[in-house]
Amino acid sequence: MRVAGLMSGTSLDGIDVAIVDIARGRHRTVSFATRPYPARVREMILGVSNAETHTREIARLNVLLGELYAGAILHAGVPLSSIDLIGCHGQTIYHEGGVATLQIGEAAVIAERLRKPVVSDFRPRDIAAGGQGAPLVPYVDYLLFKNARKGRVALNIGGIANITAIPANGASEDVIAFDTGPGNMVVDALVSRHTHGRETFDRDGRFAGRGKVDTKLLRRLLNDAYYCGRPPKSAGREQYGAEFIERLDRAGLSFFDRVATATALTAAAVAEGVRRWVIPKFAVQELIVSGGGAHNPRMMAYLAAFLKGVRVTTSAEFGIDVDAKEAIAFALLAYETWRGRAGSLTSATGARRPVILGKITPA
Repeated sequence: MRVAGLMSGTSLDGIDVAIVDIARGRHRTVSFATRPYPARVREMILGVSNAETHTREIARLNVLLGELYAGAILHAGVPLSSIDLIGCHGQTIYHEGGVATLQIGEAAVIAERLRKPVVSDFRPRDIAAGGQGAPLVPYVDYLLFKNARKGRVALNIGGIANITAIPANGASEDVIAFDTGPGNMVVDALVSRHTHGRETFDRDGRFAGRGKVDTKLLRRLLNDAYYCGRPPKSAGREQYGAEFIERLDRAGLSFFDRVATATALTAAAVAEGVRRWVIPKFAVQELIVSGGGAHNPRMMAYLAAFLKGVRVTTSAEFGIDVDAKEAIAFALLAYETWRGRAGSLTSATGARRPVILGKITPA
């Protein structure tokens, strides 16, 4: 079966499309492409994310994103006729773990434009079962990275950073997974505002490289109750959006020092999560990084510095494009839903039981 996975994360950098062939328990990525959001659409999404806004704007954006998702698949580099199923995560505009979540990008529009069945809205069923609704990718991380001899942590640094910790020779119920805190979201916001939107992320960590980490501020930030909270737990723009940026601004640092400190915070929060909640339970030999943060050498260096004795590498070493992993994951999760199988890990989300994720919109 050929499945298209669609992912657009909290970093708002665009729409990722992975085309995946799945058969007999194995998968092969056929194609991967990213279509950047038009600047106007990115601003529209920011305008309705964790904000007081008119329901009209959300409704219109929901339909517009459906059109953009359909267009992204048409430009994914494979014939539409070869695709059997589409898995669409949608764009998160609100997430309150265990309480409520909202991803937009109308599946009916995608199904109508492409005449293909669509699995969408993956998170609410897990919340209904008492879970956080996130993270959902650990189910796929376990399939991709489990190892008989090595304890591994799969880290994805998108807008939010999340980990999947897999003990050597561990079963799926042994997995520990949670959002560690901010990924690229805070750095992206600082860069976008400083450059007036001309740049939306810290390419190659060059801004962070010109600054100095304020260690006192970093320690204060790490004192937040979220980091000592026991998993499962999930985070979003609600914690690390505009109010958090204002808090950094009040520290009185230069732009470069703010970016350096925010970059270090992402890595330090990951390290804190691993040391506090993973290492006491099993030894970790490898940290496998994916997502946009894997391209930031400054962030990768901080990870290595904060997790001494752990080999830091990327998912590319295992044949998984660092930018494609989450789109691949939602292709695989859609396949599980189509087959009527649960795609969640209760050890990751805290739900009372594994559940079949998402809703199917027929072709």
